[in-house]
Amino acid sequence: MTRFTAILFAALLFVNGAAAVTLDMPSNATLAAEDVARLDSYAMPTGPWTPDGFPILTGTGEVRQQAWQVKASGLTTLQLVQPLTEQLAGMGFEVLFSCKDIDCGGFDFRFATPVLPTPAMHVDLGDYRFVATQRVGDGDTELLSILASRSSTAGFIQITRVGASTSGPVASADAPATRAISTPTITGDLAQTLETVGYFVLSDLTFQTGSAQLGEATFETLDDLAEYLVANPERTVALVGHTDSVGSLDGNIALSKRRAGSVLERLVTTYDIPRRQLEAEGMGYLSPVATNLTEEGREANRRVEVIVTSTE
Repeated sequence: MTRFTAILFAALLFVNGAAAVTLDMPSNATLAAEDVARLDSYAMPTGPWTPDGFPILTGTGEVRQQAWQVKASGLTTLQLVQPLTEQLAGMGFEVLFSCKDIDCGGFDFRFATPVLPTPAMHVDLGDYRFVATQRVGDGDTELLSILASRSSTAGFIQITRVGASTSGPVASADAPATRAISTPTITGDLAQTLETVGYFVLSDLTFQTGSAQLGEATFETLDDLAEYLVANPERTVALVGHTDSVGSLDGNIALSKRRAGSVLERLVTTYDIPRRQLEAEGMGYLSPVATNLTEEGREANRRVEVIVTSTE
């Protein structure tokens, strides 16, 4: 796997009132295509495709669509989408809908959704994810969607945004080499947070040192998560492991995925949660919430999150 560095640069620059906001992409991502309509509309899907079509939310204003390519093999669509979704949550965007290929509606969903042409944007019909978000503030409503897929050698991310006109360049390769990590560590009431934010940090989990084995203790967050999944049998979630930056990326991704898998098995065997509601993924050190330069920051980065992947 090509090494994914921790350096980030601006992917999308837009305004919310007077405050400019940047959405960051990995440093080995390149802007492959961009289309801007100064005054147009975007019908953003907010549910899966059915024989009657899909529900939409229409926004009017400047419509800006970008296609980004991430040169790395072996990335999953969740690894591409989740860091961006967490950034958006930190900026006040609400996730209205998220889905994965067949749950979106497969072929029909893909071809009813505006997609920039190949080779800039590639969508594997059997391996893509879509996230629809909205932010309302200062008299303006912004709609922003993310569509991610991959090939054997690269990841592909399309960002579509409609709202007030942007100012300044959309992307810049001259951003600082480091950035402050501002994504919040989401804790508190699990069920409420999952319903409003879409993800939650299982902060009380413990693993044996250097191991993927979950400790034998009873964990309150797993009790709460199991209760949530039983009460919402239509929900599916991803358990996503994260590490600090010590060691290789490949090794950290493997360890973080095994830890997420250990949590999944505990939910299945101890709480009788159906496997169909669960998946396990590992991000390694690709999505930190704190600096890796201090022990406190590295400890915060070693975590397992639960992410709502379908609300239908």
